[in-house]
Amino acid sequence: MSFEVKWVNSESEISPELWETCFAAPFEGRWWYQALELSSLQDQFTFLYAVVSDSSSPIAIAPAFVMNVPMRLVLPPPLIPLASVIGYVFPSALYQRTLFIGSPCSDEGRVGMITGVNRADVLRCVNQAMELQAKKLNASMRVWKDFPQDYAADFSAFTSNLFPLVSFPGTVVTLPDATKESYLATLKSSRRNKLNKKLRLAAESPVDVEVLQQPNKTAMDVLFSLFWQTYEKGTTKFERLNRQFFDLIAHEKHAHFIVLRERSSGNIVAFMLCFALGQHVINKFIGIDYKKPKEWFLYFKLWEAAVDWTASQQAKSMQSGQTGYAPKIELGHELVPLTNYCAHKNPLINWVYAKMAKTINWDVLDEDLAAYLKAYPDKKPKN
Repeated sequence: MSFEVKWVNSESEISPELWETCFAAPFEGRWWYQALELSSLQDQFTFLYAVVSDSSSPIAIAPAFVMNVPMRLVLPPPLIPLASVIGYVFPSALYQRTLFIGSPCSDEGRVGMITGVNRADVLRCVNQAMELQAKKLNASMRVWKDFPQDYAADFSAFTSNLFPLVSFPGTVVTLPDATKESYLATLKSSRRNKLNKKLRLAAESPVDVEVLQQPNKTAMDVLFSLFWQTYEKGTTKFERLNRQFFDLIAHEKHAHFIVLRERSSGNIVAFMLCFALGQHVINKFIGIDYKKPKEWFLYFKLWEAAVDWTASQQAKSMQSGQTGYAPKIELGHELVPLTNYCAHKNPLINWVYAKMAKTINWDVLDEDLAAYLKAYPDKKPKN
């Protein structure tokens, strides 16, 4: 079957019905892309969408964006000093204009489509349209960003001109019976005992739990400042979200802020922003006041509150995103392999990148992942 691809520049140019069909729960839907578009992030991203149609009607949506990617994010660490020297002479060499299929800060790439459609055929069609669109946008690189393993067979059918690149894994915990007890039962006994000890200590912290929807301006000022504290501590930064985005996303019905307030003052000292999506919760952003005593165990208190809230939503899984792996592994998160499928317009550079990609694995991407793979070498994803 032949398909046609049309590129549009806004989520509003796609029917709400198609959005609901292609990006229903447990995936971030139209509301997510709308918030990104309206958040004045044009200095970082240009958003667009590939709408795929058959002979009668639209059948699929592939969210996309264009970004001038800093080379320090894509080069192996040994090559970064050389790139910096070259960039001093040729500043444009420090960035690589890239067309992505995916979302800047979604945890997994997705092409949403109606039921009954051959996914490999749709992906192949989008990939062909992507080549032409990259030329129009003067993007030297094309990337299918952070696609899960269940897409691998589909990509293998047409990726002769794409090379796979291991990405930062996603993280998820399960609550088989939608209860905290069933989550704890999934942990190894040694890990469960350590966690329970920290939860007992966290229970003594002088904070109270609250769940907020659509916080007022005063609360949002504090929440964003806590988010920014955590953002500044991070070592891997792909996107830089602003207050405008938080104000927009906070008004979505799916958004819930799990908040810790200091008992004596009532001040917010930590939060998690979670999205309730059917039987699935996405733990999206976190903020912590790192000036508070470590003995309060705010992270563990916040985690327990988020698990309790997830159970109250009758959800059976919680997704916690990429990076910050050490505490997530301690909390029993499973690592979810994700892959980027890439191509450079220059065949020689593409060949070099493909060779380099084979040397990249979790232990190269992150120190916490390196320690994890040292303890569990059988968990290493295949290139």
